[in-house]
Amino acid sequence: MFYRVSTAVISPALVRDLGFTNAELSDLAAVFFYAFALSQIPIGLALDRLGSRVTMVFLGAAAVAGALLFALGRTPDHLILARALLGIGMSGNLMVVYALLAVWFPVNRFAFLGGLVVSIGSAGCLLAATPLTLLSMSVGWRTSFLIFAGVNAAVVTTFVLVVRDRPHSYAPPALRPQSSVAGLRRLFGMYSYWAISFSQFVRYGYFAALQSLWAAPFLIYGLALDEITASNAIFSLGLGYLISMPLSGLISDSLLQSRKKVILPTMFGFCLLTLSVSWWTQGTPVWLVMVTFFGLGMMAAPGQIMYAHIKELLPSNLMAQALTAVNLFTVLGVGVMTHLLGRVIGLEPSDLAGPSDFSLVWYVGVIALGLVCMLYCMVPESPAFRDKSS
Repeated sequence: MFYRVSTAVISPALVRDLGFTNAELSDLAAVFFYAFALSQIPIGLALDRLGSRVTMVFLGAAAVAGALLFALGRTPDHLILARALLGIGMSGNLMVVYALLAVWFPVNRFAFLGGLVVSIGSAGCLLAATPLTLLSMSVGWRTSFLIFAGVNAAVVTTFVLVVRDRPHSYAPPALRPQSSVAGLRRLFGMYSYWAISFSQFVRYGYFAALQSLWAAPFLIYGLALDEITASNAIFSLGLGYLISMPLSGLISDSLLQSRKKVILPTMFGFCLLTLSVSWWTQGTPVWLVMVTFFGLGMMAAPGQIMYAHIKELLPSNLMAQALTAVNLFTVLGVGVMTHLLGRVIGLEPSDLAGPSDFSLVWYVGVIALGLVCMLYCMVPESPAFRDKSS
């Protein structure tokens, strides 16, 4: 999460030190997500064949190399390549953990623990804001990334030394010859896979595009808020997401014992709150901005439970492939949505005069979120809870 959004606060330094253009800054932000997305299917196959620890060794090496190249690079192309390496290196972190949770814990703990992991990880978005700015001002952005390369290496080393792929009592399913290819064919032939994948593409793609880039111009140029207030609103957005992740997982696992009863209402709430923002004017009270942005984070986060949902719709030997195949669309959505929202705005920052210049940003979100709500309605409930209720 830190690497995903870390370029935002250091972008002025990159322009000053390396002469980055706006187009190159856009490439720098997006290439991480495209590399991340394209790595998902190979990671699913690697998790099935090699296991979590071995997969993490290769990915960790790519991540550390990317962080070092970012710190030492001398041209924009060097840093763009470094971001691609970081995207590959980070691409397995969530899926590796999900694969471990699936074999170490019972099904009725997966959504809560998965949400807790993402919630803790989301603190990286907060670390990449004011703390990174202060560190960069103190020691420079290059030294800052050298420090994080060291932290990254320590995390991967600890993971490999401590984590085991499965409990001693766990009996992995026997894989038939060519089961990976057959599994992908089965997965790609499921309506539920495509509905959940597209829902994740829109849900997280739209949220992350707002959080990492487009919310700030809207608040500063659209609503005429100062940079501190705008930063507080974005912090509120991330805080809502962070709190909602484990809370919604706990509600899904234990209280409602349902995936759809948590995901559908909150995704619809995300859609309604997005629509309400499209009506704002420059006189909108700051307290309403803070509360609404907190609510947007709270409503966006439960969509993460869809990973648990797709996992439970398939046999265990297809679990890793299913999770990574959905994650491909989740992360690809960030890159596509970031570019799409930039296209619908169409104006340079100096030409933006009010919230009406951002109307299409919110209308795109309303239409896309409304569409995926309808698609997800037709996905069957998780068998783990459907069987229990029957």
